[in-house]
Amino acid sequence: MRDHGVARGTARQALAQLVNWGLAETRKGSGIYVRDFRPIVREGIGRLGSSTWPSGASVWSAETEGRDLAVDQVEVSETDAPEHVRALLGLDQGARAVLRSRRYVLDGKPVLLARSWLPAAIAAGTPIARLDTGPGGIYARLSDLGHAPARFREDLRSRMPLPAEADRLQIAAGTPVVEICRVALDAAGTPVEVNEMTADSSAYVFRYEFGA
Repeated sequence: MRDHGVARGTARQALAQLVNWGLAETRKGSGIYVRDFRPIVREGIGRLGSSTWPSGASVWSAETEGRDLAVDQVEVSETDAPEHVRALLGLDQGARAVLRSRRYVLDGKPVLLARSWLPAAIAAGTPIARLDTGPGGIYARLSDLGHAPARFREDLRSRMPLPAEADRLQIAAGTPVVEICRVALDAAGTPVEVNEMTADSSAYVFRYEFGA
């Protein structure tokens, strides 16, 4: 108001526009700040290759090198999967699934919510059903069980977040999320995981590199 000689309402509208553009963010009880988070370059194909989980590394290792990655709000349970997940996994009626739900926080900023569904016939009673699955994560443990992922399919779409998602991701009003649904299949073509991810769109660059 002082620097530009404008009314309070005009200043508020200008700040709201900066937030809507993703250039600033509102922090409850603190104020409005320039958004300075360095986006994650997510290699959609390379991150699932032989240089990551088969070697015991996390699929996040390349894109978060030198940065502080934490996984919190981890929950694991055996449950009935939603109908669309049952269809993707090819589960018979009455068959249950192991659900792994977690939040990924990078440099103190929540960036991704993930819910992995795996057939209980494969995952129940194994390290996959524990909070810590060990080196290489879920896919390395599936490999140990003879169901190593051999092929992946990912569908991406942009949408506005649900209130609970916006709260968990701590995203500013007007910021969309990118919903990613990945299906992993083993060498026999059997679906072994459905991973439903919700990403803060302002935190990501999605990169896909492949041959002609």
